[in-house]
Amino acid sequence: MGRLLKKFTVRDLVLTAVMAALGIAVKPIVVPLAHLVSTPLMIPGGALAGGLYMMWLVVAFALTGKYGTATLAGLVQAILVMITGISGSHGALSLVTYTAPGLIVDIVFFIIRRVPDTLPLSMLAGMLANLAGTVCVNVIFFSLPLIPLLLSLCAAAFSGGVGGVLSHLLLEALRRYGIKRKKG
Repeated sequence: MGRLLKKFTVRDLVLTAVMAALGIAVKPIVVPLAHLVSTPLMIPGGALAGGLYMMWLVVAFALTGKYGTATLAGLVQAILVMITGISGSHGALSLVTYTAPGLIVDIVFFIIRRVPDTLPLSMLAGMLANLAGTVCVNVIFFSLPLIPLLLSLCAAAFSGGVGGVLSHLLLEALRRYGIKRKKG
């Protein structure tokens, strides 16, 4: 693990840890609100709320510009929910359900040789992260029937896209304060 982390500077690791923590911090606020809409639709609240906490994976990746950042941020989130017992912990399976979204983002952006440095790429990253999380949670826990699953995936894509927009806006605001994103 130490060898894998050598490509990250202390700045990269601090930014990644802070973004992961922010993602976990907003979850208890956002999920209950999402449940107001998702429960009548019989879809998991995380599918609808996920974009607002997956956005932090996108921000971390964009700030460092290094592949593996989104995966690392997801892993930190998994460890945080397991240690703190915060809502949304899936026990040891949190290592899968929280890390997979970051891993998918890192893999796709590694393949296209970019980082989420534009609005469309930020939206794509948010969508991919939230879809990956929604699919993992469905496969492991819910096994939704087809119609609720499709509704859940549509909500996840929409929410992830919104999270991508918010991450792009946040990155632009940070840029004005001298915290620059890395270009792909």
